[in-house]
Amino acid sequence: MSSQLPLALRWPVQQRFESFVAGENSQALAVLRQAAQTTGMPWIFVVGAPGCGKTHLLLSACADAVAHGRTAQYLPLARLGERRDAAIRDASGSDLLAIDDVDAIIPDTAAQHALFDLYNRAKAEKSTLLFAANATPTPWDSSLPDLVSRLSSCTQIVLKPLDENSRRQAVRQRARARGLELDDPVLDWLFAHAPRDLGALTALIERMDRESLAAKRRITVPFLRALMKDER
Repeated sequence: MSSQLPLALRWPVQQRFESFVAGENSQALAVLRQAAQTTGMPWIFVVGAPGCGKTHLLLSACADAVAHGRTAQYLPLARLGERRDAAIRDASGSDLLAIDDVDAIIPDTAAQHALFDLYNRAKAEKSTLLFAANATPTPWDSSLPDLVSRLSSCTQIVLKPLDENSRRQAVRQRARARGLELDDPVLDWLFAHAPRDLGALTALIERMDRESLAAKRRITVPFLRALMKDER
């Protein structure tokens, strides 16, 4: 569990509020900062398409809470798989609980009941809960309508997609976090030929990093052409 990890590993240094490219989401960023730092804040449900920065924001909130002397836990429900039920039941006692990929439990009745119990337990413990999912809970085909009702009562933040300039800034920043410098011609080529959502672009940056290290080559347009050609 995240509570057993050293702080340096628990909250990746590249995922902080300061490195989040907000675009039109500056108000959402401010609300999440306040929730991370302040007790008694309304609970928040963050909604957005894959790759829009939900995980970045939840991890940033956890890191910020700890920096302000609070305790925090992060649960990535999609990655926990069959362990999610036990992980949810074990989560408690922190000032801030950030629960990512909540929609991953839609087909999982046991996990839904565990999350319902955690919701009530967190209320009693006066913890702050942050949730994130690809869609709002209202239309979920859930076996536990009371859970949907409680999640729907949270303050909902819908992340807006980044415009072209902000998306380029985010890609350049994510590349720099891996020690890669992408010049304008490379970014022009990427945005003309690669998938444009940030999740896919981030995965491509990770592959570019691996392949450029293996080939001992810098990232250029010819290098990208060859890399993308290998994927076809």
